[in-house]
Amino acid sequence: MSFTNQIISWYQRNKRDLPWRNTRDPYIIWLSEIILQQTRVNQGLPYFFTFSEHYPTVYDLASAPEEEILRHWQGLGYYSRGRNMLKAAQIVMQEHQGVFPSRYDELIKLPGIGEYTAAAISSFSANEPKAVVDGNVSRVLARYFAIEEPINSTTGKKLFQKLADEHLLLQNPGLHNQAIMEFGALQCKPQNPDCEICPLQLSCLAFQKSLVNKLPIKIRSAKSKNRFFNYFVIRKGDELLMQKRGPGDIWENLYEMPLVETIGPLTEQDLENNSELQEVFGKGFRVIYSSETIKHVLSHQNIHARFFEIINIEGKLIKNRNCNYVLIKDLDKLAKSKLTVSFCEKYFINLN
Repeated sequence: MSFTNQIISWYQRNKRDLPWRNTRDPYIIWLSEIILQQTRVNQGLPYFFTFSEHYPTVYDLASAPEEEILRHWQGLGYYSRGRNMLKAAQIVMQEHQGVFPSRYDELIKLPGIGEYTAAAISSFSANEPKAVVDGNVSRVLARYFAIEEPINSTTGKKLFQKLADEHLLLQNPGLHNQAIMEFGALQCKPQNPDCEICPLQLSCLAFQKSLVNKLPIKIRSAKSKNRFFNYFVIRKGDELLMQKRGPGDIWENLYEMPLVETIGPLTEQDLENNSELQEVFGKGFRVIYSSETIKHVLSHQNIHARFFEIINIEGKLIKNRNCNYVLIKDLDKLAKSKLTVSFCEKYFINLN
C-alpha cells in the first residue's frame, strides 16, 4: 500500500469528528481555518461555535462592528486574524455578491488567507487539487523521507510543497489533505510520536535511521524582545478608566487601562518620582496597590506587566490619551487582551 493510501486508511479509522468536516460550505470551512491558525483544536472549538452561531452567513459577519468581532475573539490571540476576517467578509459581499469563493485563485486574494489556507478551503469545499503544507504535513514528510532541510527555510518550504504536490491524491485531494494533517496532529506528533503502532513504520526513513526525534529541523527565530508595561488602575466610584489601543502595535483597537511603557521594570517609588508620569497624572498621585509582575509571552515578544492602582489624580493629560471612564459592570462588553481580562477577573474578585 502506498504512502498516501496508508495515511488515508489510518485517517478513516482514527479521524476526529469535527463540525467543519461535515460540510462543503467554504464560508464555514474558512471560519474554522482562520480560527485554528496557530491554535489547538480544543482551544479553537468554542470560538468556532461562537462565530458560526453569531454569524451563520458571510453577510452576518460582514455587517458586524469590529469591536463586536474582537470581543468574540477575546482570548484567542493574534487579533489581526479577527480584523482580517471582517475585511474578507466585507470584500466577499462587495466583489462576490455574498457568495464565499471556493476556488484557490479567488481565495488567495482575500485578507488573512495565504497559500496554506487557500489550498485547504479550495480542496475541502471544491475538491480542487491543491496540496496543503502546514506544520503537521511538513513534520510527516520530513520524517517519512528523512529530510534534514529546515522546514522554515526558503529552500525547505519549496521542497516540502513539491513533495506534497507529488503525493497528492488527485482523485480526492480534500480527503488526502485532511488525512495527512490529522496524521501529523494525532500520530506523527511533535513530541513522543507512537512509532511502535505507526502504519508507516516499515517505510519511514526517519524511523529506520533513528532520526524521529531529530526531525523536522527548524531554523530558530530571532530572540524575543522584552517589553515592560505599566498599567494604571484608576477608579471613580463604580467606574474604571480605560483606553483604546491605537494602530501599529499589538492588541490594536482593544481596550485596556492607561498604559506607560518603560525600558525596564519600575517600583512604586520609581513611579511616584517619574517626571513623565507626573506630567500625565499630576505630581500628587500616589500608589495604593501594585500587582506582581505578570509575564505574557507573545510571538517574538515577552510582555512584563504590572498593574498599579493610583489615587489623587489631577488628570492633566489623561484626556489626550483616548481615555474614558467605563462602568465596571460593563467591562465585559469591551474587547480586551487576555492579559487585561485575567487581571480584571482577579482584581475585582479580590475587591469583593
